[in-house]
Amino acid sequence: MNQQYPSALLEKAVNEFAKLPGIGPRTALRLVLHLLRQDTTAVDNFGSSVIRLKHDVKYCRVCHNISDTELCSICSDPQRDAATICVVENIQDVMAIENTRQYRGLYHVLGGVISPMDGIGPADLEIASLADRVNAGGIREVILALSPTMEGDTTNFYIFRKLASTGVKLSVIARGIAQNDELQYTDEVTLGRSIVNRIIFTGQM
Repeated sequence: MNQQYPSALLEKAVNEFAKLPGIGPRTALRLVLHLLRQDTTAVDNFGSSVIRLKHDVKYCRVCHNISDTELCSICSDPQRDAATICVVENIQDVMAIENTRQYRGLYHVLGGVISPMDGIGPADLEIASLADRVNAGGIREVILALSPTMEGDTTNFYIFRKLASTGVKLSVIARGIAQNDELQYTDEVTLGRSIVNRIIFTGQM
């Protein structure tokens, strides 16, 4: 049975919230009613922060992490180890690894993993720009920190083949993380140890 709303504006707002991942109609209604109970300034701040996020957020021109500037705070930090690049699937993985405080190099965000079932191939990811960074010189090690899934392993193997001739050291995070687990949901201690105890990647899947 379809929900009946006393206001078309309420219904539209609920429908928009319900488009968010993990948000059903009932949760969306609860969130919208919560906003209605707030003062106008609080709701204006909420709305403007979302609008500014979409219009003003940038992606780092080097590593593709989310940033407020053309070059993110990690890439522009002179205290970071610029000779080491940690390759991750998404921005959440950067945040997860940073929270471990066990890694002081740079990152490269692929924007996904190779997944033929989902129509995602190498050209859809930031693999070419990774190869460009390595080929430009100055990189000592590339750490493949992708989730231990079939898609992650496939992507690791593809990157290995792409960079094998460069002579750069290629390593993979230790498998303290359970098979099929995503990095962003791994506890900080386990993830930190997997970075510290990384091993040489030999191209074996």
